Amino acid sequence: MRTVLVVLFDDVQSLDVTGPLEVFAGAEAHGGGTYRIRTASLDGAPVRTSSGLALVPDHALTEAPAAHTLLVPGGNGTRRPDPRLVDWLRAHGPRAERLVSVCTGAILLAEAGLLDGRRATTHWAYCDKLARDHPAVEVDADPIYVRDGHIATSAGVTAGIDLALALVEEDLGRDVALSVARHLVVFLRRPGNQAQFSAQLAAQTAQRAPLREVQQWITEHPGDDLTVESLAARARLSPRHFARAFQAETGTTPGRYVDGVRLEHARRLLEDTAGGVEEIARACGYGTPEAMRRAFVRALGTAPAEYRRRFHTTVTH
Repeated sequence: MRTVLVVLFDDVQSLDVTGPLEVFAGAEAHGGGTYRIRTASLDGAPVRTSSGLALVPDHALTEAPAAHTLLVPGGNGTRRPDPRLVDWLRAHGPRAERLVSVCTGAILLAEAGLLDGRRATTHWAYCDKLARDHPAVEVDADPIYVRDGHIATSAGVTAGIDLALALVEEDLGRDVALSVARHLVVFLRRPGNQAQFSAQLAAQTAQRAPLREVQQWITEHPGDDLTVESLAARARLSPRHFARAFQAETGTTPGRYVDGVRLEHARRLLEDTAGGVEEIARACGYGTPEAMRRAFVRALGTAPAEYRRRFHTTVTH
């Protein structure tokens, strides 16, 4: 029996709480009494979430049971946290076998000194703040969740569901996690090192129409010739002018943008189709399976075949 204790406070983000809780509750049902789920606020009083939903905790924090998994959600309430909450986390966080944060809950862990010397992430909009206010924390703004020893931090809102599913898979195996994911109508497929944003959302949209059209062209034709020279010709600019303008308006180079789009397209094909690796490599502009393998290992830390084994979805009718 693993006790999952969720910390509640006023102005918490409701989905940061309920998303992971639904995952653990589903796993408790499918896994046969594996998790005991409890919630606690500072004084045991109800809290109101940022969306207005009232949550009634099971305990005051001072009376809460010892936690196997201590989960700290985020929300507007992390901006000026009650010092008593930070003190409680500082004292009790190290005692948990697994310390987890969702979204800006990482800020509370950092305030308590629990992330010093650790790699961590949070909602993309607050990564700079976390890094600036807590220089001892190694902030990685890209992944949807990060594991560093017994501490796991996740990005904004729905990333907490991804992390909770990963923890359930770690505890109870893939079959239970997959059953929970199916029940919640979510995919058991997002690895922690997947980017918080798709390639299109991660980059800014160019202001000038020709550059926006090039961005769209790249997305729709990942297997085409996407060299700077080819893209510049499409935008009717010189290669040098195009490369400067593209980076100035999107915040990334043409090459990095193309790499992101191709990787994303290849991942979708591996997840959703039965196409062979060689066929997918050609369709995504890699040319050879080896080139695609290098891109996957560099970005995701795994080869395409292993990625497919883990995240391929079989559709049944």
